[in-house]
Amino acid sequence: GIFRPVVKENRHLVGSQVAYQKIIPTIIIISRRMTKISMSSIVLLSAQMMLTPSVESFVPSHPLSMPSVLNAVNGIWNTGNDFGKGKFRFYEDLDSFMAPFPDEDRELYPEMFKFPKGVYEVRLAKPCGIIFEEVEVGKGVFVADLVEGGNAERQGIIQKGDVLVGVTAIRIAGAKWERRILPARKFGFDMVVNAIGSNEERWGCDNVVLMVERPGEANSEEVDKFLEFFEPPADTPWKLPV
Repeated sequence: GIFRPVVKENRHLVGSQVAYQKIIPTIIIISRRMTKISMSSIVLLSAQMMLTPSVESFVPSHPLSMPSVLNAVNGIWNTGNDFGKGKFRFYEDLDSFMAPFPDEDRELYPEMFKFPKGVYEVRLAKPCGIIFEEVEVGKGVFVADLVEGGNAERQGIIQKGDVLVGVTAIRIAGAKWERRILPARKFGFDMVVNAIGSNEERWGCDNVVLMVERPGEANSEEVDKFLEFFEPPADTPWKLPV
């Protein structure tokens, strides 16, 4: 997976586009639903890992195009030598990310500049204080509980039962790096943990950004349509294996 953890050592895979790097330990509280054996377990993760692709391992297959109907800006995704550059290289929140688009786009596609009903964006310092469980084995996570006195509980936005549909993550290519918001409905437990863990201070992150969908309020089809705009295209280092 894109943020698959490697605990013991650094390693490079010959012929692959990926390289793995061990980084500073931290603690995140999270849980995984073990549906095959009908039980849940809470896991204290003592290390967070992230994927570190090398420049040499990535060769774009074709020019980048916009992943949505918006076309007044020449793409939000960077590839090749443009990776790590531009106005979209670091995601802080939806408003600031969409700021470069002109009024023309805002008038034509107003639904792209606000969250669908029942979707909430939260910026949290780590540790987040969220206990996640998998929706299915290896696919999707929801908020099973909040740690008493933790950052999420104190902030007061995320609720039990919320489904994670977006998360920021860091991707490095050589000396360049980006932080993006990634659609996370299909992310399994490990990918979520490592995406959250990659938001480190050394990459200019003092928080992690989560998007959650609230059952009973949100229309999942509308949410998924909105999230298509943030889906990485195949010719960038960000393309996901899910």
